[in-house]
Amino acid sequence: MKIKNLFIGLLTLGTVFSLIFQTPVQAAEAASGITTNSISGWPQGNDITSAAAVVMEESTDTVIYAKNMDQQLFPGSTVKVMTTLLALENSQLTDQVTMTATGVSGVTDGGANISAQLDEVFTMEQCLHAIMLASANDIALQVAEHLGGSVEGFVQMMNAKAAELGCTNTIFTNPTGLPDENQHTTAHDMALIMQAAMENETFRTIAGTLSYTITATNVSGGDRVLTNKFAMINAADPAYYQFCVGGREGYTEASGSTLVCGAEKNGVTLIAVVLQGASGTTASEAGALLNYGFDNFQMISLGDTDFNMISGGNVYVPVGAATDSLVTKDGTVENGQYTRQYFFGEAPVGTAVMAAVQEQDTTLIDESQKNLKAAQDFSENNTEMPYYLIAGGGLLVILFLIFMIVKIAKS
Repeated sequence: MKIKNLFIGLLTLGTVFSLIFQTPVQAAEAASGITTNSISGWPQGNDITSAAAVVMEESTDTVIYAKNMDQQLFPGSTVKVMTTLLALENSQLTDQVTMTATGVSGVTDGGANISAQLDEVFTMEQCLHAIMLASANDIALQVAEHLGGSVEGFVQMMNAKAAELGCTNTIFTNPTGLPDENQHTTAHDMALIMQAAMENETFRTIAGTLSYTITATNVSGGDRVLTNKFAMINAADPAYYQFCVGGREGYTEASGSTLVCGAEKNGVTLIAVVLQGASGTTASEAGALLNYGFDNFQMISLGDTDFNMISGGNVYVPVGAATDSLVTKDGTVENGQYTRQYFFGEAPVGTAVMAAVQEQDTTLIDESQKNLKAAQDFSENNTEMPYYLIAGGGLLVILFLIFMIVKIAKS
């Protein structure tokens, strides 16, 4: 009985200790929401103060860092990335945009603007620089009306484009990012939108422009000089990030500080999104996350020795990861090809399009080789006929069988 009681006491004590030492760790993991840290063998990313964030490699769609990436939050001024992308896809830079009461209302809505005036005419190129560099709400509203027939019509275009890009938790209600309780997005959805924008060379040019001058218009009496205030591309800013190629950052009371950007280093392009941060923190946090992505991961090409690979085949994996540690999953064959997806643990790290090559039936050839060997053995033991004659005959048989296989395959 004493031994039994001692055993029960030790078991109870062990349970108490396990609860004491395990609970804080589990609570910390749950509080941080960094889901990528739970991937076996994945470099551990540091937590940030902002509510949600994503770092994604642009060509492979690899999500390198994810903190609450599917949490619905207010997008703030990052909305203007979608506004600019749609404008580039549905207009020419030389198009004329005339200010109406719709656009001019953005001068007094409390947000950023360039003091556009009624009936003032801008080119679309001037408009998009005003949106991306100066975060001009007046111009964003006018571009929306110009392209959608109305702001509401343009918003429908925004939501249709978001769905097309694979966004599942995004609803847009305006082209400016001003607070609206019905407008929301996620860090992952914004990364998908920025990914599409980065594929547009004109967007990259505009987003990375440091200064742009709108010359005197039909209404204004002088030039407007726009300066890009995006901290990560301004060398004088403490949050400057030398590999950043452009982005958009904003702040409202409802959204907090929000940021989306792209960066390139050694041929690799990363996209970073940080949402609901404290004012003045998102740029530095994005820079730290980008460093984590560049320093701890590497691009590997799997197509160099695989002749069945049509396209793709690059994977972005932790530094030091071996290719034999990857797991593949093949899709169904359609039109002679299929998609192969690569996984590191449970994390998707790249895809490839493969040719569906039918394996050749070698049964007849194998049988002919066996028969040739038997003939060789027989001739050596039972006939004086030179072996090269037998071998030559056997070779003719093999060539004939190969010819028949090829003929059957073609038919």
